[in-house]
Amino acid sequence: METVSEILTKLENADNVTKNKLENMLVNCGSSVVPQLVDQLQVVRGVKRGVVAMTLIRIGDASIKYLEKAAHDNKDFEWVAEYLIREIKGEIAA
Repeated sequence: METVSEILTKLENADNVTKNKLENMLVNCGSSVVPQLVDQLQVVRGVKRGVVAMTLIRIGDASIKYLEKAAHDNKDFEWVAEYLIREIKGEIAA
């Protein structure tokens, strides 16, 4: 099985079909990759960042504690983490 880094590298030149397939691969990895995804979300940009964010939302509740910890440790990331947590919980932004 490919690593998170390998999958993210493939996103650089991916078309939409490939991008969706790679996102599904990440989601299928499940909660075991959440810590890596939260770490990556703080450094990647562009398409990669969007796919990582959507993957965390799709994985759901398992992402929340890692997002909360990242928000606590990195104040610049706090708003991103809070937004994703609201999306996971299905809350409407105030």
